Amino acid sequence: MTDELKAVRSGMETMVRQAQVNICSALEALDGGRFHEDRWERPGGGGGISRILQDGRVFEKAGVNVSVVHGELPEQAARAMGGGKALGRDDLDFYAAGISLVIHPRNPMAPTAHANYRFFQRGAGKKNGSWWFGGGSDLTPAYLFEEDNVHFHRELRAACDETDLSYYPRFKTWCDQYFYLPHRGECRGVGGIFFDDLHDRPAADLLRFAERCAAAFVPSFIPLVERRMDMAFTPDQKRWQQLRRGRYVEFNLVYDRGTLFGLKTSGRTESILMSLPLTARWEYDAQPDAGSEEAKLLAVLREPREWV
Repeated sequence: MTDELKAVRSGMETMVRQAQVNICSALEALDGGRFHEDRWERPGGGGGISRILQDGRVFEKAGVNVSVVHGELPEQAARAMGGGKALGRDDLDFYAAGISLVIHPRNPMAPTAHANYRFFQRGAGKKNGSWWFGGGSDLTPAYLFEEDNVHFHRELRAACDETDLSYYPRFKTWCDQYFYLPHRGECRGVGGIFFDDLHDRPAADLLRFAERCAAAFVPSFIPLVERRMDMAFTPDQKRWQQLRRGRYVEFNLVYDRGTLFGLKTSGRTESILMSLPLTARWEYDAQPDAGSEEAKLLAVLREPREWV
């Protein structure tokens, strides 16, 4: 392994641990509650720290996890990954470091948010495509506030533009395509950025890109919750939020590569499934009234828009 990759691995570990502290501190300041910390070890190598805030004043459930794991990939897990495809069955020894978070506010007017940033290496990292970065951040509202979506996307675009002006439009489209439920014909939310198998420049440069993106989470999301967390809402609006959370669960359990990878590599189940909301709802053939606020959201989920 090169000295550069050793430095990148060390830098990524430092970054994700500090990002976890910063994000949890911002969420605690808004909610007034405290995160429960759970330190764990992975059978086969490495471990992590899961932090969960549950039944808070503002957040029904918030999870912010970091993990630094290593070991040997099962072949089926290697085939399911977004990166390292050219390696085939070679270099199944792996190292991964990342942060993953999902925030579910109580108030249906406040959006759910997700982010994760990770570095992955197979083997010694010397072969082409044997190391890469992945991740992104996206917003899943139950109600459409256009100014919130613009703010969220503007912060992410600024983080991307510091590295490459082509990144935001490219990763925004990728996000819309990735967080998509084909059996519903709709996106999970209003998007953000998503990328995988990113190794188009030196690893040290991409580490700085990941650092900028992770640092953008608090300013992109916290102001939206501050605007919406005390808004009045009706039982019917809460019911709609629960239905939209059902869609969130469907995507995470059926399509999300991170969830599937974690379960196939003996990951810690509680930490992997912390992304699921505390409560959700499924109703048979639930459809919003034409022209309603709920129908306006569905229109955007079925035809993604440009926000900035």
